[in-house]
Amino acid sequence: MLESDKTQYANYSGCGNTLNANHPIVRRMIIDSLHYWVKEMHVDGFRFDLASILSRDEHGRPIENPPVLWDIESDPVLAGTKLTAEAWDAAGLYQVGSFIGDSWKEWNGKFRDDVRRFLKGDPGMVKNFVTRLVGSPDLYAHQEREPEQSINFVTCHDGFTLNDLVSYNHKHNEANGEDNRDGSHDNFSWNGGEEGPTLNPDLEAWRKRQIKNFLTVTLLSVGAPMILMGDEVRRTQNGNNNAYCQDNEVSWFDWDLLPRHSDIFRFVKLLVKHRLARDSAQQEYAMSLRELMDQRLVTWHGVKLNQPDWSDHSHSIAFMVQALSGRLSMYFMINAYSQALEFELAPPNTGSWKRWIDTSLSEPDDIAEWGNSNVQITNMYRVVPFSVVVLINDRSD
Repeated sequence: MLESDKTQYANYSGCGNTLNANHPIVRRMIIDSLHYWVKEMHVDGFRFDLASILSRDEHGRPIENPPVLWDIESDPVLAGTKLTAEAWDAAGLYQVGSFIGDSWKEWNGKFRDDVRRFLKGDPGMVKNFVTRLVGSPDLYAHQEREPEQSINFVTCHDGFTLNDLVSYNHKHNEANGEDNRDGSHDNFSWNGGEEGPTLNPDLEAWRKRQIKNFLTVTLLSVGAPMILMGDEVRRTQNGNNNAYCQDNEVSWFDWDLLPRHSDIFRFVKLLVKHRLARDSAQQEYAMSLRELMDQRLVTWHGVKLNQPDWSDHSHSIAFMVQALSGRLSMYFMINAYSQALEFELAPPNTGSWKRWIDTSLSEPDDIAEWGNSNVQITNMYRVVPFSVVVLINDRSD
């Protein structure tokens, strides 16, 4: 594409130029390429970077029904192929919640930003935070979109790793050779008081707790979770949030991190194990996000029962979730405040609450094997600053 004066390339990609994806010849090339990767290379899914570019015409204007996107959506060879869109581009077109078609899943950038801001203690974020927890109905409850339409993530290949998100207030991209001008300035990160690696045991404990908080929220929220490779063992890029040009230790995977951070690895593994079991159990209850919301399976609380604090100065929330099967209840308490809070517990339907997760505790008490939790909880639970607690009441045990 060219700018209107025909002297410059149109730059909607941030890479200096833009291909007109809706030209008939380009559409054919894209479909032929996807066919080859599916039929010959057995690729089962695609993630389209800056996918909103695919919805622009030859003049760069957004099209209501972009031909190339419908070509991909309706192609029989691509039926059943996973299609994921980064539903924005570098020129400001933002289509999260409105990307064309029914097969496309979307990277939910609002999940990333709102969860980051709430868990680091920003004011005025509790309403946005809980909206992301329940599948972003402000974005996906229209039409008949599935709960999994939202790809929930906190970190990805662009930006900080999860370890760096809680270790750096500022990006450190000097090694990229652009005088630290490249990469996003808006990271919503917090180092806890010291930039970079620390020898302070209290700060290190806080960072580990925050990492577990982010992982718990990402993997247990409604939607399809996505985690960045290496976050499960605290991979670092030394504060570089744009490491595309670093083919070295900055971007490589260091396998020595696995034994060094085996506690985080175990925590993630047990979270993933439960999430897979949950998704499998819910297959018989297929429904849209709006239908799921209509089930009214969530009751909201604060430190007092039935008294959630939705004010701008609120940094905590509690809620009870009933599983669609009716056999499982879960009670979440999230404290992003600088002081410990005593939460009053709603009575379970039968028996007692058992602790599954407390991110403030050390391995193995931070997360129990599902069904093996023997720590019974009664009327109150003290949640330390910046931590997440999940209790369960499983009547199928």
